[in-house]
Amino acid sequence: MLRAPCLRQSIPILVSELSILTTSHEAVRARSAPAAAWQKELRGAIRDPLKLCQALNLPRELLRTATAAAPGADFPLFVPASFLRRIEPANPRDPLLLQVWPAAAEADPAEGFTADPTADGTFALAPGLLKKYAGRALMILTGACAVHCRYCFRRHFPYEDTPPSETVWNDALAAIQLDSSIHEVILSGGDPLTVTDARLARLVGRIAAIPHVQRLRVHSRLPVMIPSRVTGDLLDWLAGTRLAPVMVIHANHAQELDAEVAAALQRLRTAGAMLLNQAVLLRGVNDSVEAQAALSLRLLDLGVRPYYLHQLDRVRGAAHFETPVSEGRAIMAELRRRLPGYAVPQYVQEQPGAPHKVVLG
Repeated sequence: MLRAPCLRQSIPILVSELSILTTSHEAVRARSAPAAAWQKELRGAIRDPLKLCQALNLPRELLRTATAAAPGADFPLFVPASFLRRIEPANPRDPLLLQVWPAAAEADPAEGFTADPTADGTFALAPGLLKKYAGRALMILTGACAVHCRYCFRRHFPYEDTPPSETVWNDALAAIQLDSSIHEVILSGGDPLTVTDARLARLVGRIAAIPHVQRLRVHSRLPVMIPSRVTGDLLDWLAGTRLAPVMVIHANHAQELDAEVAAALQRLRTAGAMLLNQAVLLRGVNDSVEAQAALSLRLLDLGVRPYYLHQLDRVRGAAHFETPVSEGRAIMAELRRRLPGYAVPQYVQEQPGAPHKVVLG
């Protein structure tokens, strides 16, 4: 990813956002979009670089920089309409566009970049269940996502080995049941919120029936990508058991957090979920103090704690996004000078075999 010359500042909370906010769970549920709305948006996502260029009035010569983007490719272009509306038209350097555009640089060989940079394959407790850190286990529910982020560290993950089936989930739940050290279950993917609420409700009910599990954490980009995904049914299963709910969203730039996203996040907060954000330091997208400060302040405005800023996982095809750690540390030092401590995320890197994420500065 090349450096973008223009990064937008923090977007103020709009009056239209405030009109949606409520403290009544029943009112929140009533105002949630129908469950089918988000599924329709997933089905209607743009999968063709030409169509994306046409929708955003981008120069046709940009198509020459697209690679591995055909619908039948291993990691094709995939952009939902909600996210598309936040991309600035006619701007090839827009920081949101750069996250989803399949650049020719993805095909360039890069030393040290691999298919499994976080060594997921070595931490399987059962099919579809990873245990990397003490007290936590992560269930990979599906390989489906609401968007194909070009820097995704699981873009080469063998999801076909653990299809989203009850059989796979049964084995994972049995392993969690046998390991009393597991106090938190993390739902991940892909994106776990691409699974229907009915199936998720059954799964979460079974997790809640395991006595030693105390917390449920959901890692999802969907509240940002397709805010209509935050339905009343989702709120019911997320906050309807004895488990303490935590929702970790993924936004890399303040421009992603518009009024629709703000309303979706408020619904989650009203339901009682702790909201955290994790971002990835991406060259050309958010590799500046201004972009990081704007993101943190916007998140705080919406009641989301800036949690992690990840150093890029060195996945094959994403080398053009990498920002040197020295630059990341300089950004963090300036953020600490500008912002209160609670507004500054931890700058971390996942190092396979380490007992926790390594704090870089």
